[in-house]
Amino acid sequence: MSWTDERVEALKKLWLDGLSASQIAKQLGGGLTRNAVIGKVHRLGLSGRATPSQPHRPVFKAPRPPRPATPSIPAPRRPTEVQLRPTPTPVPSLPVVMIEETGSATVLTLGAHMCKWPIGDPSSDGFSFCGRQANDGIPYCSHHARVAYQPQQKKSGKRADGGDLARSLRRYYS
Repeated sequence: MSWTDERVEALKKLWLDGLSASQIAKQLGGGLTRNAVIGKVHRLGLSGRATPSQPHRPVFKAPRPPRPATPSIPAPRRPTEVQLRPTPTPVPSLPVVMIEETGSATVLTLGAHMCKWPIGDPSSDGFSFCGRQANDGIPYCSHHARVAYQPQQKKSGKRADGGDLARSLRRYYS
C-alpha cells in the first residue's frame, strides 16, 4: 500500500476531525492498519485534533438485573485458648496440621470480603472455602492469616530453644 496524495489529504482531514487511527484505517481501506496510520501521522507532524476521538456508545444503558441475595456469613468462631508450658529441651519446628471442617463458601458463592482459604481436595465434590469474614487488605480470616503469614525465621546458626518457640506462639495466638 502506498500513500497517495489523496489518501494523505483524507488522513489529515479525518485526523483533524477527531477520528481514531483505527477508524481512519477502516475508512481509507486498502489493507491499511492502525499502526500505519499512526506512523504516517507522526511523520507528517500532525498533532492537535479538533475533538478527541470518542467511541460510539449508546445514550441509554439498560439497568443491570438485581443481584441474587448473598447467603448470610456465619460469625467467626474464636479459637480455643491454648496454654503453653516452656519445655527444657529444644523443640524442632514442625508444620501445624489442622483438620478443617467443611467451609461455607463455594467458588460460586465466594464474595470479596470472605476468607478464601481452601478446604479439602479441589478435585473432590466436598471442596469449599472457609467463607468467614476476611480481614481488610488480605484474603483470609484472622485464623487463616496466622497460618498463611508466618514470621520470618532468624538467620542465626543457632536452633531456637523452647522459650523462643513459646514466645512466637504466644504472639500469634493471643
